Amino acid sequence: MENSINLSDISWAKPNGEAVFSRINLQFNNQRTGLVGRNGVGKTTLLKLISGELKPQNGQIISHTKIAKLDQMVSRPKGDTIADLFEVTGALKLLSRAEAGKATAEELERADWALEARMSSSLAQFNLDLASHHLLSQLSGGQHTRAMLAALVFKQPDFILLDEPTNNLDQQGREAVVQMLAHWRGGAIIVSHDRQLLEYVDAIVELTSLGATTYGGNWQIYQQQKATELNAAQHDLNVAQQQVAQIDRKLQQTIERKARKDGTGKRSRAKDGQPKILLNAMRDNAEKTSGGNAQLANQMQTQAQDKAAQAREQIEILQPFSVSLAAAGLANGKHVVQVENLTGGYANQPPIIKDFSFSMVGPERVAISGANGSGKTTLIKLIIGVLKAQSGTINLIEDFALLDQQVSMLDPNLSIVDNFHRLNPNSEQNHARAVLARFLFRADAALKIVGQLSGGEKLRAALACILGSNNPPKLLILDEPTNHLDIDSITTIEAGLNAYDGAILLISHDRIFLENIGITRYIELT
Repeated sequence: MENSINLSDISWAKPNGEAVFSRINLQFNNQRTGLVGRNGVGKTTLLKLISGELKPQNGQIISHTKIAKLDQMVSRPKGDTIADLFEVTGALKLLSRAEAGKATAEELERADWALEARMSSSLAQFNLDLASHHLLSQLSGGQHTRAMLAALVFKQPDFILLDEPTNNLDQQGREAVVQMLAHWRGGAIIVSHDRQLLEYVDAIVELTSLGATTYGGNWQIYQQQKATELNAAQHDLNVAQQQVAQIDRKLQQTIERKARKDGTGKRSRAKDGQPKILLNAMRDNAEKTSGGNAQLANQMQTQAQDKAAQAREQIEILQPFSVSLAAAGLANGKHVVQVENLTGGYANQPPIIKDFSFSMVGPERVAISGANGSGKTTLIKLIIGVLKAQSGTINLIEDFALLDQQVSMLDPNLSIVDNFHRLNPNSEQNHARAVLARFLFRADAALKIVGQLSGGEKLRAALACILGSNNPPKLLILDEPTNHLDIDSITTIEAGLNAYDGAILLISHDRIFLENIGITRYIELT
């Protein structure tokens, strides 16, 4: 029987009764499927239901396949080894006893003599040469991820479930996941916001509050299909607007005809010698007919307006975010950062950054890259003065803004609009509201408390407060701005940064994000 996972009328709600999704019907076949959607829509919950970690509250899941799941990076006990990761510690101890001649006859029957060779083969697929007793704590982030993938493959599953496999990974770790998926020929369901990884899937399932929709093809094809949907919605809006205008004209014509008839009827009754009772009956009948026509026209007008509103709502969902900003006024020849022979790190520890030099001129866009632990965030902290340099010189333009992963520039206890005024004390209320509306915080949405926002909303609010000023900073520094964001939020951030004309210095491992915001230079830390 072909490997497949079938979900029929699956429903799930939070403990407080809030529905996460309702009556989901999906079929996953022997192909690679990306599972996308906004944060909080239930993607991880769906994986847990498929893997059996959770039971559906309604509906059923039928699976004729062997499943293995790779969770988001979790901490493991300090003394865990490769053998613990592969879940073969007991089997290896049995082999040791057998080789020492201490195993019972029953144990010898259970011994897997090819175990170590199979482990080595799985590790080699990910360019790892590690002994079974190697401590996981001694692995780099990229090595750990590759070891987890090797352990997953070692189980020889028919279906793999990957939950945000590239989150918090350096480029080496990301490449390991991408290559593994590119060569995987079994079934796979991948929850991810990594567009590079999603280029290697065969289908994409989009999970929304309204349900699940399946699109054939990889990320690029999915985008093309969404663009087609947007064009169709735009066509529907144009048709609906034409119908509204047409009905409005007919309604106006009906009103004008009725007015003319009423005037003609009055003059006719004044001249006509017919009995008054007959004239009044003719008048009442005409008014009933006219009133019925007006009511029908009003119903048609309401229906046409409703269709137009629905089309506008659909376009608002599908339309890519765009925004216009005031100019930062940064001259092309202006130095924004100059670092010479910088050495530094954390107090009472060996320096992480050693004899490092670089500079940025004008509206350059520079990305700092390197493996996890290479000192990227440390370098940023040294540049802005959070850490004190041991030696070297740093010249940083005064007009800069820092956007860190915690978005600490925003006061979590204040609303978005209050934060805007706090960071832009000379701004008027109308200006603040207009800026926030351009960043999709319209009307009451601008009154949301920052501490209650999602990660994507918080970052968008911070960009609105920084870049929406009448005088945006000349340099914007960002530390991993796309970590843990859904794709909608990432594309919104891209649009905001593309509208900004100042200099950008940032840390990110997301190559597609870096390409989309026009990075001009990469600085590699080793």
